Amino acid sequence: MSNTGEGKRGIFDDLAGMASGAVSIMAGARAEAEAKMRAQVEAMVQRLELVKREELDAALEVARRAREQAEALEIRVAALEARLEGATPEA
Repeated sequence: MSNTGEGKRGIFDDLAGMASGAVSIMAGARAEAEAKMRAQVEAMVQRLELVKREELDAALEVARRAREQAEALEIRVAALEARLEGATPEA
């Protein structure tokens, strides 16, 4: 009877080894699929000339600063125009 127990144990060990191998193969396949997908997405981004989030954020910050400077200059020009209108022309 000990042979039957050892035989069953051997079958379970074999099944466990096969399952472990299958898990390893699936993990490798998943990693390979993710790498291929990532490469395809990167190629698509380049073809569509999309920008990365960091580049967009930097450009938006530059635009925000330019808008603030333009608004400040508008206020200064309006103040200067008001001063000129109030000044009397010299003869």
